[in-house]
This record gives sequence, C-alpha cells and structure tokens, in this order.
Amino acid sequence: MKFVDEAVITIRSGDGGAGCTSFRRERFIERGGPDGGDGGDGGDVILRADPGKRTLYDFRRQKMRRAENGSPGMGRQKHGKNGSHCYIDLPPGTLVSRADTKEVIADLTDAHAEVIIARGGKGGRGNKRFATSTNRAPRYSQPGIRGIEITLNLELKLLADVGIVGLPNAGKSTLISAMSAARPKIADYPFTTLTPTLGMVDPPFGEPFAVADIPGLIEGAHQGTGLGIKFLKHIERTGILIHLIDAGAIDPETPLAAFAMINRELALYSSSLAQKSQIVVLNKIDLTGTEHRVNCFRNALPDIEIHTISAITGKGIDTLVKLLSTRLSHV
Repeated sequence: MKFVDEAVITIRSGDGGAGCTSFRRERFIERGGPDGGDGGDGGDVILRADPGKRTLYDFRRQKMRRAENGSPGMGRQKHGKNGSHCYIDLPPGTLVSRADTKEVIADLTDAHAEVIIARGGKGGRGNKRFATSTNRAPRYSQPGIRGIEITLNLELKLLADVGIVGLPNAGKSTLISAMSAARPKIADYPFTTLTPTLGMVDPPFGEPFAVADIPGLIEGAHQGTGLGIKFLKHIERTGILIHLIDAGAIDPETPLAAFAMINRELALYSSSLAQKSQIVVLNKIDLTGTEHRVNCFRNALPDIEIHTISAITGKGIDTLVKLLSTRLSHV
C-alpha cells in the first residue's frame, strides 16, 4: 500500500427529517385531532483514531463521506428514524483542519479518540406538537434542519518517540532495521527511502518505543528541495532526534559541514525542531580510514557527546538503544 500522508475530503452530516402534518381519522372517533409525528435527526460525522491505520490511502479516491438523513415523521405520532452516524477512521497523529480557513478542528493524537466533526440536523416537529387549547387543529409542521457540509484537510504526522535525520546514504534505513523489526528498502544509492518508516524497538529495560526513519535531507529541504519538506513534519512530534552522520564521508578539513547543514534546515523549517534533544551518532565506523575522520569530528565538537556505531555489523547498537530508552524516560 502506498504511503499517503495528505488528503482533502468533503464531509456532510445528515439532514433532519420533516415533521408530519396528519390528523387522526378512525371510525367512531369524532374529531381525532392532529397526530403528525416528528422527523428523525440526521446522523453525525465522527472522526476516530484507529491504531490499525497507518496511512491516508483510503481517501485518495473516495473524497465524499456523508451521514444518513433522518426519516420524515408519519401519522399516528410515529417518530421518523434517526439517521446513522458516519464514522471516519484515521491513523493516530492526523491533524484535521478546514480547507477554507486553515483552522485546526481536531488533532487525533490519542488512540481510539473520537471527535464529532459535524452534527446532523434536527428533525422537524409534527403538527401534534403545535396543538394548544386555542389551536386544536394546526395544519402545519416543521421541515428538518439541513446538515453541515465541510471540506477538510487531513495531514498525517507520525507519532514516534525517536526520529532519525541525516543526509541521504547516511545509513538511516540500515539503523532502523538493526534496531527494530522494520524492513525498509536498503541500497547503495541516495534517496533509497521515499517514505517514512516506523519501527518498534524493545529495549532490555523500560517501555518499547517507536522510531521513525525520515527520508534524507539535503540543502534547501525547508523550501521543498528533494524530499525534505514533505516529510519534515513527521519528526515534529518526536521526543528525541538521532542525528546520523556517515563517518566515511566526513571531510577532515570541514568535519562539521553535514552536521551544520542538517541543523540549519531543521531550524529554517521549524524553531521547535531546532530545540529538540539530539543524539549525534557517527555511522559506518567499520569502513577503513574512518578513525581519523571520527577524531576530527570529535575535536570540532568537544562539548558534545558523540556515539559511534556500525549499523551493518551491529557494533554499538545495543548501547545506543539503552541510551535512547534512558533519555526517553526523562523526556
């Protein structure tokens, strides 16, 4: 299934049923009087956060969702049937806003959360409701109130505890496959990852946590260059960022070039991203000649703790998982 994280849909709640104008007409019953029933209420449109959903793929083609209309009232004081509600299941982390005003209506961050997004119209009252001592035979009833139609923007932001960021080919997909059961595509060329990957990590102590592998960032990502701006939103809700750097690609003359560029893109996209806690990790230390490059990087950042791993061989992965579990317990 294709990963889809944005969609536009139109929803409509049900119309209320019309009230009935009717009079009791039975043999041997003189002046039976009004007996028109009320119309049924229209159904509501309700958004639900379904943990089983991972994407907005279902909304690529089905752009209209509507609740059932209420049935009209009938004679003998019969109340019209209420319309059935329309439930729309969305993946947790979906941000719902109005398409016209961009006003945020709901943020489904909790699993199984429900939000009534559009209430159905009330059913009209039958003429029985209007009978009084001075108006014993009302010949009018109310029409039902129409439902509400709204066009919504749906934007999925992954709910992950840890986000992995870095340049293309830094080894992010290999790292998440080493830490969890996730199996993203891995290859020796840039932009192998075209969609975010979510994996669950079960540390030796503490609670399991979710890790998101974000497609590689390049310079200008905050303006839409590459794949950056499309997926940067998926790390806005993370607690910690793993800043992954290819140790074999570090230039001893300018060891912080890649590190500074990624941080600059995060800050230009969102100030909150720049303030997130980061764990700096140098990957691919199994490659020949990386020791000198790693030392140059450490000397350029003497006040920051640097962690070294080899995602392909597994070296340093257990230590990194334990560190993440400890940090998350204090976030």
